[in-house]
Amino acid sequence: MRLIDSHGHVQADRFTGDVELVLGGARLAGVERILVPGWDPDSSAAALELVGRYPWLDAAVGVHPHDAASVGDDGWARIVELSVDPRVRAIGETGLDTDRGFSPFPDQLVNLRRNLALALATGKPAILHCRSKPGQRDAQDALLAELQTLGFDGAAARSAFGDRPPAIIHSYSGPLDYGQAVIGMGLAISFSGLVFRAGEEDSALVARLVPQDRLLVETDAPFLSPPGAPRKRNEPEWVRVTAAWLAGQRGETPEVLGDSLVAAYDFVLGRA
Repeated sequence: MRLIDSHGHVQADRFTGDVELVLGGARLAGVERILVPGWDPDSSAAALELVGRYPWLDAAVGVHPHDAASVGDDGWARIVELSVDPRVRAIGETGLDTDRGFSPFPDQLVNLRRNLALALATGKPAILHCRSKPGQRDAQDALLAELQTLGFDGAAARSAFGDRPPAIIHSYSGPLDYGQAVIGMGLAISFSGLVFRAGEEDSALVARLVPQDRLLVETDAPFLSPPGAPRKRNEPEWVRVTAAWLAGQRGETPEVLGDSLVAAYDFVLGRA
């Protein structure tokens, strides 16, 4: 089965000693593309350094909501500078998180808005993390409001992206109507090992609705291990588990789904 990993932090410290072996394992498993997102200036630069060593990878640069309060104007200027590199295919990972609250929510909003503005300015889709506490949806509702305010559902996005999605919902989590809303806005949706956790059952319903050219799959390595993968360090090769789940939910053969995943990755990230 052909595979992609639309979100793997293989520049993280947990891969420092054996990243070549990890990427080799991914290739043997059928992974043809990996998007390596940053979460702050240093990790964004590290993503680009890794892409320089392994040209079949792609980079993304941005500031995660957990780091929103710790990245000042100088750090943000560095992200903007990195974003013009043609090896950067997306802006992020950014978003909103009211579950852990590592950064105050007002700081998260400021950070989200400047990442979204950079996505529109560069024509590179925003990668959006969105988590609320279990059983709640405040982060999802706030994210939808921000996207609408900045025109991600209208003329601003069409001007910057044409028919391509202006953003990717990373590691989908949330109720069915949230999924329907972001699909209606033309966004891409990526599914991770999170779909196997209790409380994420609506992900299966959303997975059946995503248009083929906007459907992605990921590991969020080294996090969110699916069943069977090592709990302490998820790796890109394990994307095959979530991809098999997706094929089952959509009633597609692995071969058909694999081809569409590669095509969707290239379309969403402007590689086509």
